[in-house]
Amino acid sequence: MQFKTSVMPKKKRIALIAHDNMKQELMEWSLLHRHQLENHELFATGTTGHMLETELSIPITKLISGPLGGDQQIGAMLPEKKIDLIIFFWDPFEPMPHDPDVKALLRVAAVWNVAVACNRSSADFLLSSPLMSAEHSYRIPDYDSYLAERLKKPS
Repeated sequence: MQFKTSVMPKKKRIALIAHDNMKQELMEWSLLHRHQLENHELFATGTTGHMLETELSIPITKLISGPLGGDQQIGAMLPEKKIDLIIFFWDPFEPMPHDPDVKALLRVAAVWNVAVACNRSSADFLLSSPLMSAEHSYRIPDYDSYLAERLKKPS
């Protein structure tokens, strides 16, 4: 597979998501890191976005609620490079109906080499990285050339 380089801007576009049981944890974490988060562009799914905007007094682009498709909205932004990293405080014990949503979002993030933090520790590591305040070049698969090559091969 061939790769191409993409450049993440200095001002990151961060998606903030939390399952119901994890919203308070995300609120506490976000308050602790408010001064760092305010330097970036923030996106969040429905209820989480409203809660964060009220709590942090920082503008947040609010998408629809996760169960109504908000996770998929964020996932659709990844190939377009409209989200640079995801902080998703998900509850591994959440009932099964949400599991396909989480799996789909994490799969698309992996396909497009998007950094994902799924808990407070990994979110701390991401936010404290020196790359958070600088442009960052990273590799993504060149899916256009990959598909072109596959179409050339006889079945």
